[in-house]
Amino acid sequence: VSICLKRGEVLALAGDNGAGKSTLIKIISGVYHQDDGEMSYNGTNLKISNPKYARNLGIETIYQDLALADNLNVGANIFLGREPLLNLFGPVNILDREKMLSESRQILESLDIEIPEISLNQPVRRLSGGQRQAIAICRAIYWKAELLIMDEPTAALGVPEQRKVMQLISRLREQNIAIIFISHNLIDIFEIADRIVILRQGRLVGDRMISEINKEEVVSLMVQGKLTVN
Repeated sequence: VSICLKRGEVLALAGDNGAGKSTLIKIISGVYHQDDGEMSYNGTNLKISNPKYARNLGIETIYQDLALADNLNVGANIFLGREPLLNLFGPVNILDREKMLSESRQILESLDIEIPEISLNQPVRRLSGGQRQAIAICRAIYWKAELLIMDEPTAALGVPEQRKVMQLISRLREQNIAIIFISHNLIDIFEIADRIVILRQGRLVGDRMISEINKEEVVSLMVQGKLTVN
């Protein structure tokens, strides 16, 4: 598999179950170690040894389960694992909840995400699927993501919330963030992606600009690994 991705580009990663999509993104995000080959990021060859290293590079991944803590509020989820602390009692540190709330408001506003003020302090399990997806995206962007990997971001959402997530992805592209968009939904892919990479049984079988391919050709590459000649 050989692919490249530019800033401000939405790259759709498509393929049937077992094609290798999850394995590829887990290598990029440091969950799995690459066995062979080279990876270059911002012009530097490197091996991403773990997810923390990937995040330090600006690579953030949003999996289907979103990795949100349902019992915590919006701010606590955006800062999950990276909580700001206040030192008020000598060696004792406490959470800076005011900063978490304030910074959460700012990142939500910057991405034009509407979550009522009263909901910011409620457990995120009370929010809609689209709002929860937006919080996961906010967390990635707040921590300076340059490459955002999104695994089936619209799969569990209703149509209105799917529209909102797609609009949010468009805004992220305008901010020059590179996005890998994994989806089985060809309608979503053709709406939002600039380019599509198609995998089959762990191999690259297609790399096309969206404007140069149609849905039938994508399905043919996914199923047969080649274009069907009529």
